[in-house]
Amino acid sequence: MTITTDRLTRAAGVSAVLAGLLFIGVQLNHPHLDTTSITTTEVQLRNGLKILMAAFGLAGITGMYVSQVRRNGVLGLVGYLLLSVGYLVIAGTCYMAAFVLPHVAGADPSFVSDVIAATTGKTPDGDLGALGVVLKVQDASYLAGGLVFGIALFRAGVLARWATVLLAVGGVVTVALAVMPDAFYRLLAFPNGIAMVALGWSLWYTARRDAAVETVAVAA
Repeated sequence: MTITTDRLTRAAGVSAVLAGLLFIGVQLNHPHLDTTSITTTEVQLRNGLKILMAAFGLAGITGMYVSQVRRNGVLGLVGYLLLSVGYLVIAGTCYMAAFVLPHVAGADPSFVSDVIAATTGKTPDGDLGALGVVLKVQDASYLAGGLVFGIALFRAGVLARWATVLLAVGGVVTVALAVMPDAFYRLLAFPNGIAMVALGWSLWYTARRDAAVETVAVAA
C-alpha cells in the first residue's frame, strides 16, 4: 500500500472519530470514584481506554492542523500545541490512575483520595506536590487548547463549523461543570466527544473529496 498525504489525513480523521467515541463511552455509567472503586477492574479498564483516547485524539488533531496548516495560521499552531500538551498529560495521568493508584490505595488511601478530588474538579485536603501542578497543567492546556484550536478551525472554514464551535464551547462548559457533582462533571464528555467525532468525519470526507477531485484533474 502506498502511503499518501490523503490517506494519512483520512487516517487522522478516523483517529479523531475513535477518540470522540472513546471519550463518550468511558464516561457512560462511570462508577463514582473513591479509594475502593479505583482498585476495581472496571475503573482500571476505563482508564486504560482513556490512554487510547488521548493517543487517537493527538493523532486526530495533528491531521486537522497539518492538513490545513496555512489556513490555521499562528492561532491554529498555538491551539494545536496547547491541546497536544493536554492529550499527552492526560495519557500520563490516566496511566497513573490505571496502573499506579490501585496499588497505592491500600497503603496511602488519603493520598489517592486527594488525587481523585483534584482530577474531578474538587479541592484536595492534602498537598499533592508536583502532581498537583501536573493536573493543573492538564486542565489548563486541554481547556485552553480546545477553545483556541476550535476558534482557529472555525476561522479556517474547512471542517464542519458547528463542530468547531462545539469544540471551543466544550472548554467553557467544563469550567461550569467543574463546580458540580461528579455525575454532572462527566457530561463534559458529550460536547467534546461529539465535536471530535464530527471533526474526524469532516476531515476524512474532505480528504477523500479532495483526492477524488485531484484524480479527475490528473486524468483530464
